[in-house]
Amino acid sequence: MNEKCRNLPYLVLMQTSKAVQERIRLEMGVNHLSMTEFSVLEVLYHIGKQTIHQIGNSILISSGSMTYVIDKLEKRNLLHRSACSDDRRVIYVTLTDEGKVLMEKIMPKHHELVDDMLGSLNDEEAMTLVELLKKVEKRLKS
Repeated sequence: MNEKCRNLPYLVLMQTSKAVQERIRLEMGVNHLSMTEFSVLEVLYHIGKQTIHQIGNSILISSGSMTYVIDKLEKRNLLHRSACSDDRRVIYVTLTDEGKVLMEKIMPKHHELVDDMLGSLNDEEAMTLVELLKKVEKRLKS
C-alpha cells in the first residue's frame, strides 16, 4: 500500500492551520483570551465600531456564539454594546478604553509571532502562498 496521497495539499494545510491556531491559542491564553475572544477584539481594534452581525461575518462564527463571546468580553469591560438609534434590532460593539489598552499590549507580540511563524518564507514565497490560497478560496466560493 505505497499509494501516493492525493490529498497531501489538504493534509498539510490542515496540519499547518492546526499548528498556527495552537501557537496563537497559547499566546492568547497568557492574556486569558480564547481564540474567538481575541478575534472579536482584533476586528474592533482594526476596524472600529461594528455590529454583532458584521463581527460574526468577519470571524466566521454564528450570531448565537457571538452573543456569548461578547457577553464574556463585556463582563471583563473590554468592549461595550450600544443600540443603534435608527434600528433597535441593531447593536453596535466598540472597544472600551480598557480593551484598547489590552489590544495595544497584545498586538505587537501577536505581530512578532505571526512574523516568526512565516519567517521561513521569503517575500516571493509569501506572495505565492497568498495567491495559491486565494485561488482555492475563489473556487470554493464559486
